[in-house]
Amino acid sequence: MLLQPLTIARNTFIESLRQPVLLFVILISGLLQVFNTWNTGFAMGQDESAEVTGDTKLMFDLGLATVFVCGMLLAGFIATAALSREIENKTVLTVVSKPVSRVMLILGKFLGVSGAIMMASVTMIMFLLMAIRHGVMSNASDELDMPVIIFSLAAVGIACGVGAWGNFFYGWSFTQTAVILLLPLSVVGYLLILMFSKEWHLQPLGTDFKPQVTLASACLLLAILVLTSVAIAASTRLSQVMTIVVCVGTFLAALLSNYIVGRHVFVNTSIATVESARATDNERSTFMNAGDTYEVKLEQAPTAPVKPGDPFYYSPSPNGFPMLVKAFDAAGVNPDDPNTMFGPASPRGVVVTKAQGSTLTIRHIGPQGTPGAGIERVPERGDYVFLRPTRTNFGALAVWGVVPNMHFFWLLDAVTQTRTVPTSYVILACVYAASQVVAFLSLAVILFQRRDVG
Repeated sequence: MLLQPLTIARNTFIESLRQPVLLFVILISGLLQVFNTWNTGFAMGQDESAEVTGDTKLMFDLGLATVFVCGMLLAGFIATAALSREIENKTVLTVVSKPVSRVMLILGKFLGVSGAIMMASVTMIMFLLMAIRHGVMSNASDELDMPVIIFSLAAVGIACGVGAWGNFFYGWSFTQTAVILLLPLSVVGYLLILMFSKEWHLQPLGTDFKPQVTLASACLLLAILVLTSVAIAASTRLSQVMTIVVCVGTFLAALLSNYIVGRHVFVNTSIATVESARATDNERSTFMNAGDTYEVKLEQAPTAPVKPGDPFYYSPSPNGFPMLVKAFDAAGVNPDDPNTMFGPASPRGVVVTKAQGSTLTIRHIGPQGTPGAGIERVPERGDYVFLRPTRTNFGALAVWGVVPNMHFFWLLDAVTQTRTVPTSYVILACVYAASQVVAFLSLAVILFQRRDVG
């Protein structure tokens, strides 16, 4: 059963590697990374301590976007060549007329196309990492990073040279040979670059290696896989031009979904941002027990009036999701009456007991002697403050959930703001990408089931 899709995947993978557009886009991506080292010298944040600082921030942004756009274009072109063109030429009939189900055909085509696009994408990411090591030529006095130039050109030159030699003497496919060689050669070239400083001094590999940049680049591969599944689904019914149009449309919709739809899903308005929070009654207070009191300093005065007795909600996100305090009814709570604060019928939550400018005193209320519930953690620096629970617009949530959200794979902001990407987030991103791929491949099977291929 598994042999059929693997056989189809193998043939599709080889056919995809032989597409001239594959090598062309890889080389164009590498050339654009060279241009990015020239045209991103705008001196932004030179004193910051992230893995990418100053002008390199903009270069990383443009470089990652270059890989993303090139991956999207490859998904459209390669998927069309693998499926849509075969349907139009009736060659796919030779496969489906045999005891091979259309489900296995779609799965095999996706695996083959994805393998070729992943090879190309990893190579393009290697070019990006080389460009980041080189850095931006901000000043006329900046010197070229010769190890980067020599080893990168050597990787491209050897791959293309062997491809041309094999094509001339043995009839090998030039594109296939060059693409297959470019991947290991670019990886080896990058490792050799890490071994030498700009002055050709030997150094440990970890000196210039940037793990968070590499992780952010790797997560982008998940987004390209999702776009590949979209291209496979579109190519079951559409021609090459329309498949590429669908890929571009999905690409733009996925990047704009947060603004167009996502901002209407969770409805709330932040009144301030937390600058600091400390316990006032007990330095070891965890804020998990009724009666615990904290003093919260805000970065600015609240944009709405705050008075004692008001509920206090906070969230790490400006839209109020996830809210770290569960919704509760504070209508009958009086900070001067302990019975309303800690009585048997008191709600579990957080209220303001004192408000003075940008300093608020908050207290955990609820029945005394019962385990804490409804509060995830203490307020922290950067949390957003709200006076009401977040309301969910389920109609907008349904639309937002249908459209792939590429921002989950775009970790540029985390890298440039020195935020370590946790392993749990990467796992969730992989699960989200897998669910999107399964959904679009299911759609591809549905569209292809009744497609006339005769």
